[in-house]
Parts: sequence; C-alpha cells; structure tokens
Amino acid sequence: MENLTLTAILLGIVEGLTEFVPVSSTGHLILASAMFGYDAEEWKVFNVVIQLGAILAVVVNYWRTFWAAGIGIFHRQPESIRFVINLVVAFMPAAVIGLIMKDYIDILLASPMVVPWALVIGGIAIIVIEKYAKEGPPSGIGQLPVKQALGVGCLQCLAMVPGVSRSGATIMGALAMGIERRTAAEFSFFLAIPTMLGASTLEVLQYRDEIASGNMTVGWDEIAIGFVVSFIVALIVIRAFVAYVSKAGFTPFAWYRIIFGTFAGLWLYFM
Repeated sequence: MENLTLTAILLGIVEGLTEFVPVSSTGHLILASAMFGYDAEEWKVFNVVIQLGAILAVVVNYWRTFWAAGIGIFHRQPESIRFVINLVVAFMPAAVIGLIMKDYIDILLASPMVVPWALVIGGIAIIVIEKYAKEGPPSGIGQLPVKQALGVGCLQCLAMVPGVSRSGATIMGALAMGIERRTAAEFSFFLAIPTMLGASTLEVLQYRDEIASGNMTVGWDEIAIGFVVSFIVALIVIRAFVAYVSKAGFTPFAWYRIIFGTFAGLWLYFM
C-alpha cells in the first residue's frame, strides 16, 4: 500500500510538472514505467484520470477568462464567439484522427523507445523555431484568424506520438505561425481542456467494466491522491510557466529534452 501511495504521489507530480510545458507528460510517464519497473497497464486508468486534475488547474487559473467568454457569448460579442469557434476548430483534427487511429496510437504508447527519439527531435525543433520564428504583436485567442487556429489544431496531432508533447507541438506551432508567445501558451492551455477530456473519456469507456467492478490493482484511493497532487502542481506550474517563457523563451526546455532524451535512450538501450 505504501509503495502504491508513493508511486501515485510521484506520478501526480510528474503529470503536474510536465503537462503544460513542452517536454511531454505522456513521454515522461511512459519512461517512468520503463525505468522504475512498475506495470504501466495497471496504472493506465490512473494516468488518464489524473490528467483531469491538470485540466482543473487550467479552469481555476483562467476562470475569469472563461467567465468573460461565457458572458460575451450571451451578449453576442464577436470576440467571445470567435474565442469559442477557435477552440472548437483547433480541437477537431485531434478528435477525428484520434478516433480513427486509436489502435495505432495505443501501439506507440506501448513502445518506450519511441519517446527518447521524439524528445530529442522535438528539442532540436524548438531551438530552430525559437531562432527563426517571427513573433507577432500581442493578441487574444478571440482575435486569431480561424485558419491559424486550425493550423495549431493540426499540429497538435503530432503529439499522438509519445514524447512529442501536446503543449510543445501547439505552442511552437503557434510561434512558427507568428502568434505572440503568451497567446500561444494560453491557447495551448485552453485547447488542452476539450482534448484531454475527450482522450480521458475514450479511455474510461474502454476500461468501464474494470472500473465498475472495482477490481483494479491501482484503486480509487491512489487515483484521488494522484488527481489532487497533479492539480496542485499544475496550478503552480501554469502561472510560473507563462511568466518564465514571456522573458526567457523556450530554449531551456529544448536543451532539457535533448539531454533527458539522450540519457533515457541510452538507459533503455543498455539496461
């Protein structure tokens, strides 16, 4: 029981730390299972449900934005309507491709060696984009053209390869399209809500019989612990991340990806 509780806390910390920064939370969770030897299949439902804790952190951090958008829609304000349209448009590519290719995605998720390669290649891509991308003027999500929202949504599909990073693909893709970095980061956060809710719903439906029976090695106590831990950590990380990248950029995350990916690849190869 103590080992299960400790693992739940550690995985909750990993999820909260990595979900919204461009280093791939899924990749880190896969590597954790491979490097620390716990059964990833037994923790699969856990890993899905604790993502909802990270989603709740976005809602809490940006509740004023969502409230203003809701009021704006009620009053038919164009910018609020565009805000919702952009999120829906950006969500659709991942929703469609995720449903069509779910079996192939599950195969990739069971392949730890994919992660180091994706981390390193993604790190190099971040360095290149940071060097050559021309950042646009400050703007809100409700001011972005729909075609840019669609472009960000299409790039989010790259994150179906574990290790790519959903936030990394969306944020760096947005920067490459000339979207200002704070708006790019916040768009990624908001887009996570429908995307992660959709992915979590699919997984819960897939394992509904196991969940309903209660015959899970990793029970609801561990899931509750992981949920709370991921929520608290993500709440802190989101605020710090936006402030940090507005000044320092994304290059430090790129070097982290390259170094950690190289280490993880060597460890998996030789162990």
